[in-house]
Amino acid sequence: MKDGAGAGSVHQAVPLLPRVPLGQTPVRVMTIAGTDSGGGAGINADLRTMALCGVHATVAVAAVTVQNTLGVSGFHPIPPEVVAAQMRSVISDIGIGAAKTGMLASGAIIDAVVDAAAEVGLGGGRAIPLVVDPVCASMHGDQLLADEAMDSLRTRLIPIATLITPNLDEVRLITGIDVVDRATQEAAARDLHALGTRWALVKGGHLRNSTSSPDLLFDGSEFIELTAPRIDTGHDHGAGDTLAAAITCALAHDYSVPDAVRFAKAWVTRSLSVAYPLGAGHGPVNPLWRLEV
Repeated sequence: MKDGAGAGSVHQAVPLLPRVPLGQTPVRVMTIAGTDSGGGAGINADLRTMALCGVHATVAVAAVTVQNTLGVSGFHPIPPEVVAAQMRSVISDIGIGAAKTGMLASGAIIDAVVDAAAEVGLGGGRAIPLVVDPVCASMHGDQLLADEAMDSLRTRLIPIATLITPNLDEVRLITGIDVVDRATQEAAARDLHALGTRWALVKGGHLRNSTSSPDLLFDGSEFIELTAPRIDTGHDHGAGDTLAAAITCALAHDYSVPDAVRFAKAWVTRSLSVAYPLGAGHGPVNPLWRLEV
């Protein structure tokens, strides 16, 4: 068992990623996900963290959502062939060091993303790492994806993931395991890894009976525990997207998966500690602290 960074102060300095001099081409990454019209999650959160991490972010839009701080009231999926075409167009020209997925909306979109990934060398042990943030549960834990899309997620997308980063509701939908303690957290990590991902991260932010936020990273043989202080805030919209985006940025800088997760956990913990209210519901995590460093 290895132990990650301890709890410490939420205001401790967060190690930053390397940056190239202005005028030189920075590291490039891609987010393949849906928009958030309220600006707190989805591609919006990804782009905010990616920019503040000092990378050049590219996108393949998979869905346009209608949402605010109170929830999602509708979404419009992008045609699968258009999602895949965005990936091919960008990666063949600009090139990327890593990518992440978010809301993919349908089984057809998931299949198109997986097929395009094979063409451009993304995920599946290929040259470009792929972080899968399997957005399939609402903030209330309800299933967002149809059963056929869940099947594609399990049998096609997860097997090409370098790392999967579900929240606990998504863990339950994917594996059937309700994570309530360390034993069930380990069981969920094993089941996720068995689906084919190289690494599985079972996050503990929603383990409300814990005084800290214990995440568990698993590569099929070894568990790595990463802990951080629990932030007492109701403004945590986009936390999962922000974490996965920060991991993606670190992987593009050739960080190992454990080191990328350590960096991202420190990043999102700091962003939670300065989250702000917005609208009548849940405000977003706030990586804008980076502007004061």
